[in-house]
Amino acid sequence: MFKNKTSRSKFRLKRVLVLLSFLILIAGIYIWQLRNMNSNVAPPLHGVLLSGKPYALPVKPGEPVLVNFWATWCQPCLAEQGSIAAIAQDHPNTITVVMRSGSDAGVAGYVAEQNLHFAVLNDADGHISSAWGVRAVPASFVIGPEGQIRSAEVGYQSEFELRFRLWLAGLMG
Repeated sequence: MFKNKTSRSKFRLKRVLVLLSFLILIAGIYIWQLRNMNSNVAPPLHGVLLSGKPYALPVKPGEPVLVNFWATWCQPCLAEQGSIAAIAQDHPNTITVVMRSGSDAGVAGYVAEQNLHFAVLNDADGHISSAWGVRAVPASFVIGPEGQIRSAEVGYQSEFELRFRLWLAGLMG
């Protein structure tokens, strides 16, 4: 009986160590993805939206801004699009940057096909995403009213998480 109890304890310890190792691996990957993302003053963000209107992120926007980087070929981005659209409806200062997804015409076709209704800036050559340190998508930045990056995240974010981050940035600004 004692031997059996010892075996179970060793088995449980091994399970805990495997789980802990897995969590450390996931945290390491997450930190690696964030390693180059800008986290100070928001870099310049300007260009012509797919709608044809010029866009420039204000140096001091006065209220929180959501900057979301995505790609047409990214499945987590596709899952996140409904959340981004809902937030953009309530926060017109939401801007999305589609990176390395083709020409303006190709991206505009995708946006129309997906019935997306938010501001889209095409970063076909990756210059904008490089300036922001984005290496993986989806990536979301919340810019505070004074122009500081308040949070930066890589990976799928729920609508609640994004709205909470915007709310926090408003409190901190």
